[in-house]
Amino acid sequence: MKRKKNNVHEKQWKNAKLFLLQISIVILNTVLFAVTWYLYYKGKMWGTTFYRKGDYVLFLLYMCLFGAMAKLYGGIALRTSRITELIYSQIVSIIITNAMMYIIILLLTRRPKSILPLLLVTVIECFVSTAWSYAANHLCNKIFKPANILLVYDNEDAYKNAKEIIEKLAWRFKLSGELRLSVRNDGLNSDNENLAKFSDTYKKVGADSVMLCGLVSSKRNDLIKYCAENDIKAFVRPNIGDFMISNAQVVQMANLPVMICERATQGLVYMTVKRVMDIIIALIGLILTSPFLLITAIAIKAYDGGPVLYKQVRLTKNGREFKILKFRSMKVDAEKDGVARLSSQNDDRITPVGKLIRACRVDELPQLFNILKGDLTCVGPRPERPEIAAQYVKEMPEFSLRLQVKAGLTGYAQVYGKYNTEPYDKLQMDLMYVSKMGIVTDLKIILATIKILFMPESTEGIAQGQTTASGNSGTN
Repeated sequence: MKRKKNNVHEKQWKNAKLFLLQISIVILNTVLFAVTWYLYYKGKMWGTTFYRKGDYVLFLLYMCLFGAMAKLYGGIALRTSRITELIYSQIVSIIITNAMMYIIILLLTRRPKSILPLLLVTVIECFVSTAWSYAANHLCNKIFKPANILLVYDNEDAYKNAKEIIEKLAWRFKLSGELRLSVRNDGLNSDNENLAKFSDTYKKVGADSVMLCGLVSSKRNDLIKYCAENDIKAFVRPNIGDFMISNAQVVQMANLPVMICERATQGLVYMTVKRVMDIIIALIGLILTSPFLLITAIAIKAYDGGPVLYKQVRLTKNGREFKILKFRSMKVDAEKDGVARLSSQNDDRITPVGKLIRACRVDELPQLFNILKGDLTCVGPRPERPEIAAQYVKEMPEFSLRLQVKAGLTGYAQVYGKYNTEPYDKLQMDLMYVSKMGIVTDLKIILATIKILFMPESTEGIAQGQTTASGNSGTN
């Protein structure tokens, strides 16, 4: 009991140190903004004096905005992000926050003011945040030593995913041992046998944490209970069922708790507000990007004289088909063999203009017309082609569950996954969105989309010879 109590205190101190590291960059950038306000903008107020309390409110607003942006974009995710990811996220957070604050400054001063002082402080903040990212990453790695982890899995796919997590987060995890707990065909291996095997292996390899991947719920839940009882941290890769019940309504029936699970149902108020948001965002998007639309159209036409746009059948809510609009980024006869396939790495079907517009997502802009028409929404699961979706459903019948809601231009899987992310992982992300969907969730995803616009790995194609992200190379 004393050891557990000491562990709790140690965790509390570590978390407190982490919080101080995270809040330090928020305070630093707020101070830099405050200096800029006092040196230039405060003296430009129109018709009234901005008293000290007003200054403090403005600085608090800046602190809250930057803190929210940094958290949303992963700029303070010291335990899971590389230094380069921290720097990129910090810069995006600074630019967005300062752009918002400039609008607020214009409202306060009631007349156009030079943006140069704010641009200067933006550059300074970027340098400060870069230095902070290096220092904070180093300090965080000193506070949190890599966890000695025991990998417990049930199948090869789960093993592959877990190893990928451990290898990509090498500063956080150190693999101490591996244990496969598979259900025998005769069903004779008991829960007690599994627990005994798990306990013995955990002690033998000297682990202090475990990662559970691909285990059936009954077996996994027993291990989680054991970990909780013995103060062992468990990292759990969820199953599809976990997302299905995550938004379940909990009620009391005959004095007993009951979870009600049903198909996702969107409220009328949410659907109305979401549709209004879609129309406003699509109209504003078309107006702001109209120069890029024109330039892209001219470039595509000038390259090979082919059509600027192409239409492709996609699936949306309840499997309804619609024709999506995109700028053509491939050769005119890209699928002359009649086989539906995703683009692959170094795909020779993609034109030089196509590579450029794909890299910065300009090829997606015509989908704003689909949003206005009502076929798409701003936030929702990625609209798949019927032929490719059919392949996924053959391998994984649950894949159709993602179409409980309307498909979207951006979404959880589009932001946190990649173009070539495995279908099972995309499904999990889409179900995560379905379980949490709401106006706040939609706004978070829309803002998070800005971060990935200039990340090339987010548009990375599938491997050569494949037609889908699951690795199939055959035809339908």
